[in-house]
Amino acid sequence: MQWRALVLGLVLLRLGLHAVLWLVFGLGPSMGFYQRFPLSFGFQRLRDPDGSEPVGPPGGPAWLHRPRRGTEGRLETPRGPEPGPGPGPGPGVCGAAHWGYALGGRGCGPDEYERRYSGAFPPQLRAQMRDLARGMFVFGYDNYMAHAFPQDELNPIHCRGRGPDRGDPSNLNINDVLGNYSLTLVDALDTLAIMGNSSEFQKAVKLVINTVSFDKDSTVQVFEATIRVLGSLLSAHRIITDSKQPFGDMTIEDYDNELLYMAHDLAVRLLPAFENTKTGIPYPRVNLKTGVPPDSNNETCTAGAGSLLVEFGILSRLLGDSTFEWVARRAVKALWNLRSNDTGLLGNVVNIQTGHWVGKQSGLGAGLDSFYEYLLKSYILFGEKEDLEMFNAAYQSIQSYLRRGFTCALWIHSREACNEGEGDPPLYVNVNMFSGQLMNTWIDSLQAFFPGLQVLIGDVEDAICLHAFYYAIWKRYGALPERYNWQLQAPDVLFYPLRPELVESTYLLYQATKNPFYLHVGMDILQSLEKYTKVKCGYATLHHVIDKSKEDRMESFFLSETCKYLYLLFDEENPVHKSGTRYMFTTEGHIISVDKRLRELPWKEFFSADGERDQEEKFVHRPKSQELRVINSSSNCNRVPDERRYSLPLKSIYMRQIDQMVGLI
Repeated sequence: MQWRALVLGLVLLRLGLHAVLWLVFGLGPSMGFYQRFPLSFGFQRLRDPDGSEPVGPPGGPAWLHRPRRGTEGRLETPRGPEPGPGPGPGPGVCGAAHWGYALGGRGCGPDEYERRYSGAFPPQLRAQMRDLARGMFVFGYDNYMAHAFPQDELNPIHCRGRGPDRGDPSNLNINDVLGNYSLTLVDALDTLAIMGNSSEFQKAVKLVINTVSFDKDSTVQVFEATIRVLGSLLSAHRIITDSKQPFGDMTIEDYDNELLYMAHDLAVRLLPAFENTKTGIPYPRVNLKTGVPPDSNNETCTAGAGSLLVEFGILSRLLGDSTFEWVARRAVKALWNLRSNDTGLLGNVVNIQTGHWVGKQSGLGAGLDSFYEYLLKSYILFGEKEDLEMFNAAYQSIQSYLRRGFTCALWIHSREACNEGEGDPPLYVNVNMFSGQLMNTWIDSLQAFFPGLQVLIGDVEDAICLHAFYYAIWKRYGALPERYNWQLQAPDVLFYPLRPELVESTYLLYQATKNPFYLHVGMDILQSLEKYTKVKCGYATLHHVIDKSKEDRMESFFLSETCKYLYLLFDEENPVHKSGTRYMFTTEGHIISVDKRLRELPWKEFFSADGERDQEEKFVHRPKSQELRVINSSSNCNRVPDERRYSLPLKSIYMRQIDQMVGLI
């Protein structure tokens, strides 16, 4: 019985300390279950890094509404409820008075959060933000075409183009991405279509067909060429050949599948990366003209080698050639078989010849992010049950070893507590793949994609809390630093290259909940981008998120992803949401319709009768809605989410504990 007395004593001690802090300071910090987070007791009023009062959108939602059941299969843009009245503050929540104290105010009057997030989002403001997002894209695109095309990228400060760094082949930051193939134009094709600009889309497609060639002496990263170029060509091809033409007339006169043939040409030039590797894991780079360089590195990251299956699989199924899907799937399985037997985790860097893990860090950011994303999205597109099984197992390992905040036994209380502004938000840390022990105390901005992925699998509550943490960092700096040290509560790496991950998760959470809070988040992001990154000829990378100094580079994903997701967030009537077609976005934000053709194997006729049946059962399985509700946090605790899951106060997420963790209060 001694252990019970000890537990009771600890609980009473916690409650006593909590009460003392409330009585003395007017603020009781969470004494939650983070093992490594320092508690912050600063009580200054919320301010921007420069010391000024924050300027933000007036009004916003206070409550999260319960969604209606949407159409089964609308996987990438799940529908939710129409906004409506929500419940008042739950027990123990003092509403405006509580947040007033947290921000240094007095009494029960309206506080800053209440002013910013308590109202709805008027249709006129929504249209204004949609037009602002479109204008952002147009400004960047037009300046690229005027000052940079046919080079790969725009230098928006000096209004010049940028191509590969021929003088310094070791400059991988540039040369991995830029292949001398008009990258920004190619990457932006489907954004033009989604925004309904048929004339410019048709013009751009003809330019790509007539001017872009892959017969170049350029050494590029296989992953970057696949997601940015191959994926965009396939997406644009599907848009052109779609008989329904949901985005308007995007057909091209006398189009003869040129983009598909270009995609095939590029993929063939990437295939040497999969040759002469003992594990089946590809080399990280190829020369588009000569193949794998003689001095090629035998080390590659897990995401780079294991995130090729969506694009290669689509190409195989459109061409009826299994080669591309086969090599990409072999690489995924090879990586999967190298995971730790103890934790089920993968590392972030592997030797492609020996299978030895060079980088033993396991996390959700750089080096691993899209590997997990494509396990799920490959299943959504192709119906391969093995992909879902791998994702399920990976997600369970992530929850068991990467997630910090709550143990499983405390999860029922803690998830609701997070949504009610109590306890601690979830955070996914970087650990050793074999032991599960913490390796460092930073997260990177790429991890902000994960709430969006959680939306796709139905773990919306956890996505809400996790998204809140990244948004709190954005609120502090007006951008997401590339790395943020959650222990020091300060950036480790200070630049922000206009990344889209937080915008993507914001968009998907809005589609899942229909809560206008996320429209306010989007407006906040839009205004920050306009204020801090807009320059003479486009939008520039922030070199330093605190002093807002800039670098002369606008990466192609700003037009292909960041602007696209912002536009779709505010364009409720977009055909992506209204056409009835099921869509999915690749990791580069390229839109792909999910249809029967991608669930079929054109080459199955070459198998024997038994083999054909096996292949059909293996590949053409159609997912049911319950299958996509994979092993998530709540099911790990043997708990079915209750009816309160969408009726909890949302604004409280962004107050006390989240802001405290990034030093806002």
